Amino acid sequence: MVSPGYATTKDKVLRINLDDSMYGTFAEIGAGQETVNNFFYVGASAGTVAKSISAYDMTMSDAIYGKTKRYVSRERLVHMLDHEYELLTQRLEQKRGADTRFFSYANTVRARGYKDNGECHGWMGIRLQMSPGHASNDILLHVRLLDPTNRRQQEALGVLGVNLIYGALFFDGDLDRFVCSLMDNLTAQRVEVDMLKFVGPDFASVDNRICSLMLVEKGLTPTAMFSANGSVVQPAECFYRKPIVVLRGGFQPPSRVHMDMLKQSRMRMNAQLGNGSGEEVVEVMEITMNNLLREREGGVDYNDFVARADMLQALGKNVLVSKFAQFHRLSAFFSRYTDKPIGVLVGLPLFERLFEAHWYEELEGGILEGFGRLFKNQVRLHVYPTAREPGGDIRRLESASVPVAMQSLLDYMRTNEMVEALDSEVEELLHFKPRDIRKMILAGDDRWQELVAPNLPGNLYQKFQ
Repeated sequence: MVSPGYATTKDKVLRINLDDSMYGTFAEIGAGQETVNNFFYVGASAGTVAKSISAYDMTMSDAIYGKTKRYVSRERLVHMLDHEYELLTQRLEQKRGADTRFFSYANTVRARGYKDNGECHGWMGIRLQMSPGHASNDILLHVRLLDPTNRRQQEALGVLGVNLIYGALFFDGDLDRFVCSLMDNLTAQRVEVDMLKFVGPDFASVDNRICSLMLVEKGLTPTAMFSANGSVVQPAECFYRKPIVVLRGGFQPPSRVHMDMLKQSRMRMNAQLGNGSGEEVVEVMEITMNNLLREREGGVDYNDFVARADMLQALGKNVLVSKFAQFHRLSAFFSRYTDKPIGVLVGLPLFERLFEAHWYEELEGGILEGFGRLFKNQVRLHVYPTAREPGGDIRRLESASVPVAMQSLLDYMRTNEMVEALDSEVEELLHFKPRDIRKMILAGDDRWQELVAPNLPGNLYQKFQ
């Protein structure tokens, strides 16, 4: 996908260089200085570049920007922007401040190295004024570099850097166009932008959750992550080396059953880790993009999404939006960030559907390969009971209905503790589905108040009324 008014990298750089109302600095660490190099190659860079710097040595970098625990991190990026922008304005404010929009661009990156097979990724950002003399704003993003060679990764990083700077300077009033423009002259096979955040007085009206959702919707990344306090985060910031429990659903609205599912799964995970381990179990509520698109023809309803996110975050839950329809893809995503146990929480009806062959048509090994990938890295399925009707029988994992040919596979999974049965403390509510609760809210049936997740402010349900 490319932005409206698609332009080459050279075209973008030349437009910036020929506009004498913008002037700034470039600080790049870890993958050459490819962003600023684009400004030098095109010509007329004196109109844009006040300074460029690359502090590769850790001692030199610490001396300039201060010490940090992780050099490729949001923390280091912000320190770089703080330092460079302060120097820029201190030295040039009096001379050019009346008619110049100052900016500082920075990145800190781990690119492919000699005999290095680790994760290639980086943080980049820009601090800028939207008008001369005004307060500054930040745009920060995290990128995964997918090219197989260092040189190709450097090239991709330079293009993305130009796209960020150009979008920040010219597309500030058009979020959709800004997001699309980040991939100009790039492909999803080269880079993945999995976090985007706007900060500052000129971006006060921007909901960063919608920004990150747009990254998923428009194909820049398969996932977007929001912490329990509503902040946009890069997944590693939440999941790095931590045990995880994830519940997939639509959460329209979150219910008492949802909360009990999480409680039961968390108890099972704590038992697996061992009593007294003290390890924090990260709970995640995951909404698939298919779920969001299914609710509305023509695209995602952003207001609906924000309302769901508000409810989940009011309950203190992390929210993940993903394009992972298949469970083995979700498992691989979490395993990228942690080597600790992962519990994927499913209701019995959904668990039974996992034995349908159509989920695995793209895999050469079919259903066996799919389950093999799913359970590869300390992943277990936590299966929660269900009921079809009030007062009806409670169906548990022991009564799972799968094709006869798959029964031995299910028995193998249970014997080897790949799947585990959960209990329920709200069996009398199991037959109520989220769609039933939503209908009650819309119909003014007060029973919904006994079915939704407790401790949620009533105003969060106003969108249904």
